[in-house]
This record gives sequence, structure tokens and C-alpha cells, in this order.
Amino acid sequence: MPILTLDETKTWLRIDGEDDDTSIYMLMGAAETYLHNATEVTFDSSNDLAKLYCLVLTADWYENRELIGSQPSDKVRYTCQSIMAQLQHAYVPPPEGETA
Repeated sequence: MPILTLDETKTWLRIDGEDDDTSIYMLMGAAETYLHNATEVTFDSSNDLAKLYCLVLTADWYENRELIGSQPSDKVRYTCQSIMAQLQHAYVPPPEGETA
């Protein structure tokens, strides 16, 4: 299940039209993949920190499209690093049927 929806991401970005939907959708997926690769944890929309991380990263990449694939820009680097540190240590429940 994805972390973000297109509608909530467009609200975060303050975008009304549909012209950039394809680009925004791609950036959302890239942010979620980036988070998963960095933490080796699969998050979903129920994790508010994961959602915030993906929104911040998607917005940064959208506003700085020429830098896609690079680290977050300096203006959001601290925010992303702080959230990432918390997410890397997030409790991950055991697989269904197993106890912790």
C-alpha cells in the first residue's frame, strides 16, 4: 500500500491542476522507494512520520526538478535527516502470526 496519495501530495504542494500529475506521481514513488532503500522497512500510510518524510522529499524534488536522484537540497536536508533517524529506529511489528 502506498504511503502517499496523489490528492494529499497535490494539497501539500498547493497544486490545483492536473498538468503535472504524472511527474508528481513519479516523484511520490521515488520518495517512497528512497525511504524504503534507506531504512529497509516497508511503511504505509498509517505512519505519519513516513508520510511527512515522503511529502517533504517529494516537494523538494518537485521544486528542484533538475536535481532528481540527488540528496535532498540543503533547505530540507536537516528535516529529512531528522525524520529518517527516527524512522530507522521505528518499531516494526513481527509478521502476522508471530509474537514479539
